Amino acid sequence: MTSHPVLERLRAVDWDMRWDLAFEHRQSRRVLMWEYLRRAAVWAKACGAEEAWPFYDVTPYLDPEFELHSAQAAELEELLRAVLGQELRRTCAGAVRLAALRERSPAAVAGLPDPYEPLLLFYERGGSFTRDCSGVHLDLVGLLYRPGPLRGFLGGRPVGVLGDAVLDALEGEGRITYYAAEDGRGPLLRRRVLRYGRVDEVLGPDLRWEPVDPAAEEEAGRAAIDHVEAARRIGDMAAGGAPGGDLAKGRNRSSRFPRRHGSY
Repeated sequence: MTSHPVLERLRAVDWDMRWDLAFEHRQSRRVLMWEYLRRAAVWAKACGAEEAWPFYDVTPYLDPEFELHSAQAAELEELLRAVLGQELRRTCAGAVRLAALRERSPAAVAGLPDPYEPLLLFYERGGSFTRDCSGVHLDLVGLLYRPGPLRGFLGGRPVGVLGDAVLDALEGEGRITYYAAEDGRGPLLRRRVLRYGRVDEVLGPDLRWEPVDPAAEEEAGRAAIDHVEAARRIGDMAAGGAPGGDLAKGRNRSSRFPRRHGSY
């Protein structure tokens, strides 16, 4: 029996931590962790696993008698010896076991999105996470993230597109704030505050950021949005639903940002 694709992906992760890679991808890893926590909350609610949330193996709640084939179980056990931390091991085991359960019994996992895919991408983009000394915050390398309660994730809209192009568009140096038109139309803009100043940029239809002329006339009606909402909008563009507006289409106009500020 050949190794399972999920096992192969987890084997390729640098579990000793690529600090440089994790820091470079800290913006996308924050969004990926949020989307994992949201999906894991939905699954926990559906399966009665609220007490196990957030980092858990969902398969026992779906099929208490499910077991991996012996060869896959041995491979998984070998992988887990290289992974430090109970929360990491539980989610790695859950990702492999749920994928195997889906292959054997598709109906058992139908109707909900794969809870582990965002976390697999998170691991692939820089390795593991840890807890801070209080145990409250997750250390994602380059930023601390406080998950909050499960119920806070149940009403969240999903980040539907998680491809490399979308995730790469989230990256950037400095403190980033995103802006968009309050009516949901027009281009996505961002401001990056760096040590030497600030950079204002607009996202083009190729999902690349381009500078905005700071001397242009300020446009009204723009509001700050968080990183998760920005990821949704970038995903919409990647899926072919690019927002309208001259900046997004031809970039033949320029816009300054509003004076309102905000961050995720």
